[in-house]
Amino acid sequence: MMEEHRDDRLLVRRLSVGPYDNNVYVVGCARTGRAVIVDAAAEPDRILEACRDLEVIEILTTHGHADHLGAVDRVADALGVRWRMHPADVEIAGRRPDDPIRDGEEIPIGDVALHAIHTPGHTPGSVCFVVEPFLFSGDTLFPGGPGATRWEYSSFGQIMDSLEQKLFTLPDPTVVYPGHGAETTLGEERPHLPEWRARGW
Repeated sequence: MMEEHRDDRLLVRRLSVGPYDNNVYVVGCARTGRAVIVDAAAEPDRILEACRDLEVIEILTTHGHADHLGAVDRVADALGVRWRMHPADVEIAGRRPDDPIRDGEEIPIGDVALHAIHTPGHTPGSVCFVVEPFLFSGDTLFPGGPGATRWEYSSFGQIMDSLEQKLFTLPDPTVVYPGHGAETTLGEERPHLPEWRARGW
């Protein structure tokens, strides 16, 4: 099943794919039909079907974990587009992107643009993407707390800093589309920041 948000400016399609129920997002300009894919995780045929009426210009990856990369090659080859990721996750991904994503970069898509925010913690190269009123948070933020930081290259303190200093500077109505599961808003999650910090993991 595919969910869709569309207004006179923006189109967002969401698919849940693969054994870990990864969210794949197709984010596009409503007027021009230009779009990007955020996290080509699995089930490439379904991703391609979700893009059939759009001009996809590139694939963006929120971080280098394998469950967020499984369909990258098939989708990129089929569409003839570049795959992009933050370079700090090259070791985790075991591969280099066609083009790196840089903190603060603006990624134009027709009449709209995604803004890349480097949010290390879950992985060193975790990146979120913002196009008002949506935040595509990868595994940095979920309903109920930050993403897991139980690996040697992840850091709870760092992910909390990323949340407090970067993501939660955005307004409360911002809709959070995470890498897995249902959406939330920053306003719903903001009151719990002290609890998460105190939890310490």
